[in-house]
Amino acid sequence: MNDPIVSHTVPEALIEDQLGSLLADLELLIGADALTFIGPITYGADDLIRAEVEAITPRRSKLALILETGGGYIEVAQRIADTLRHHYANVEFIVPNFAMSAGTVLVMSGDAIYMDYYSTLGPIDPQVQRSGSMVPALGYLEQYARLIKKAQGGTITTAEVTYLIKHFDPAELYNYEQARELSISLLKEWLVRYKFKNWTKTESRGKKVTLKMREQQAAKIANLLNNIQHWHSHSRGISLEVVRRDLGLQIEDFGAMPEFGGKLRAYYKLLQGYMMRRAHGVVIHRRGRYRSTGGPYDDPSY
Repeated sequence: MNDPIVSHTVPEALIEDQLGSLLADLELLIGADALTFIGPITYGADDLIRAEVEAITPRRSKLALILETGGGYIEVAQRIADTLRHHYANVEFIVPNFAMSAGTVLVMSGDAIYMDYYSTLGPIDPQVQRSGSMVPALGYLEQYARLIKKAQGGTITTAEVTYLIKHFDPAELYNYEQARELSISLLKEWLVRYKFKNWTKTESRGKKVTLKMREQQAAKIANLLNNIQHWHSHSRGISLEVVRRDLGLQIEDFGAMPEFGGKLRAYYKLLQGYMMRRAHGVVIHRRGRYRSTGGPYDDPSY
């Protein structure tokens, strides 16, 4: 339930009890502690997840994080992954709807990833702070590279030169490049360490998989997810089918698991309706505790 300072009507308490019951059912089906996080991966999300993970007791050896996020800061995603791994030997991610950008990088730190046909991941375009707002780093770098190429080819216009001087700062460019490199580095490291740890033979020829092969496959996936020209958009959704086909990643299809998939969809539908009813923009939920706010981490109930 919420903190004592947050008032409840009887129907709200009943809905939260029902959400807790559905989450407990999911825990039994997957054999893991379950935690749900819906919100941006910005500063404060890491503290919130840490507090709730530390409060889970008794603790199983595996955690399933049900995640919905439009993305955020890659440094926060790294801190969340490190926190989860500090407490759990096995971490799995369930994406009932979408986990974009830094959220995609985060789910790549999982031993397993669950999606269905409706779920989407996204290009790993980390968000960075600029002029008080979050902007996609890769789009910024891509535009800069395009203008520099035109300048080198002698086709840049006076208006574009003015735009280049006014809007592109070398220090910001460096920070954006570092965010891009960190996202690629983490994705490669996490895939090799966790997702590929049980990949011992190739499917087609049954060939023994070496560490070098794991590293090469992880680099291929990281580079493709980082190729904004391939995906054309920061917000492009990458479906289960495309993840399997283009990235060659093994993804568990919860849509093909009638009991688990049915329970998950019932839980997620109820949670969505409850969030909409109470105008909650950010939610973290575990069995016995529902915490929420209308915006990113500014509610006194935290």
